[in-house]
Amino acid sequence: MTTPAALRVTTVAFRALIAAAACAGIVIECAYGSAPRVLSFFTIWTNILVAVVFALSAVRVHRREPDVGPLWRGGVLLFILVTGLVFHLVLDNPASPFNVVEDLDKLSGARAVANQLLHTVTPVGAVLDFLLLTAPRRLRPRHAAQWLAYPLAYVVFALTRGALHSPGVRGRYTYPFIDVAEYGYARVALNSLVLGIGFYALGLALVALDHYRPPRENRISSPAEGPLK
Repeated sequence: MTTPAALRVTTVAFRALIAAAACAGIVIECAYGSAPRVLSFFTIWTNILVAVVFALSAVRVHRREPDVGPLWRGGVLLFILVTGLVFHLVLDNPASPFNVVEDLDKLSGARAVANQLLHTVTPVGAVLDFLLLTAPRRLRPRHAAQWLAYPLAYVVFALTRGALHSPGVRGRYTYPFIDVAEYGYARVALNSLVLGIGFYALGLALVALDHYRPPRENRISSPAEGPLK
């Protein structure tokens, strides 16, 4: 049976590795591309959140302090899970009308590594952390609605950014399903609504899964009493 001390070390190391993977992917992307453009993507926003929340969680566990609150931990899990699912099922899927497979096939070297870190490693790591290391029964149905503020803020940002760019500028809209120049505002609004429903449904599914997970003594996370609730 795993001792509390060994579990604490494992948890700290695993969360630190997830944070490091997110940071490495972001740094590589910024090194090989324009930082303002790189930092405009939902993937990057979300991996920044992953890096911050998982690093902070690792520090708190190391200090035996209450973990980051469920609103933040559950939200980051949802956002990075959606990031991975949208990438693999929509953007990197030849059968999808919004695929960018040709662009992805051109990635090589460090950028290919960054792509996998940001879209595969961090989502899988976050899910494993949730299933194996996070205390169950902390998420609440209200969290699923609160988490919608984040994708809504991103859509507003992305559409505003696109409107401010001149027509024909490469990368004017960060994702094909919110490309107003290609589909118009009505179709983009519909796409955004569908994604929003998907966010909410997946958020509720995470809450339900959290409540049906059996409590186990080898989960180290505890409910936060600090400001990040």
